[in-house]
Amino acid sequence: MTKRGAVPVPALRLGVDRSSPVPLYFQLSQQLEAAIEQGALTPGSLLGNEIELAARLGLSRPTVRQAIQSLVDKGLLVRRRGIGTQVVHSQVRRPLGLTSLYDDLEAAGQRPATRVLEVAEVQATADVAAALGVAEGTEVVRLDRLRFTHGEPVAVLRNHLPAELVRLRADELEATGLYRLLRRAGVALHSARQRVGARPATAAEAERLDEREGAAVLTMERFTYDDTGRGVEFGSHLYRASRYSFEFQLLDRG
Repeated sequence: MTKRGAVPVPALRLGVDRSSPVPLYFQLSQQLEAAIEQGALTPGSLLGNEIELAARLGLSRPTVRQAIQSLVDKGLLVRRRGIGTQVVHSQVRRPLGLTSLYDDLEAAGQRPATRVLEVAEVQATADVAAALGVAEGTEVVRLDRLRFTHGEPVAVLRNHLPAELVRLRADELEATGLYRLLRRAGVALHSARQRVGARPATAAEAERLDEREGAAVLTMERFTYDDTGRGVEFGSHLYRASRYSFEFQLLDRG
């Protein structure tokens, strides 16, 4: 009998190509990951029994276990004692473009939510001043937010903007994305430079992101300009590597 909330194994269209050089466990893990991302396996769903899945595909149980473990390691599945293997959620895969994280999450059906931690006027540090093209010590607006998807924290966002650019309220920032608010205010976003990195999370960052101290986090700095070349936003963001990745499209220019 299938457990309540479990996805029956026959309901998933799975198969492996034994003539392929791609390892069988990897073929299976890719298909299960696709099922999660496409909604065939929804958050909270219980995956079918490993023994049933192995028998159906003619695979060994260790092969099936390895496929499932790879998705556990990615944070897409979790093994719960007495419950079974459960879908957590799909990983956020964000294309690099001049878009708001909120809008990207919303477009991907990830149910974004925001908690505003602080909206304050502060004096620009040297880095912030250089990014916005103002003198060091100039008053600028600093926004600190925590972004959620499916009720889980995924990113800590810090943005600096010129003080005279636009007036932003905490309730507005919790209802929608920053770029959407800037465009509504008549700011013509035109281009941006972006730096992506990685490092371990500090204790404070890990607590906010519901991770362990030292867990891998992705970092992103973005310098955004309007259609006159004026610096209108400097973003310094932190993302959970277990829940988030950047995607690049590469073109052959040869």
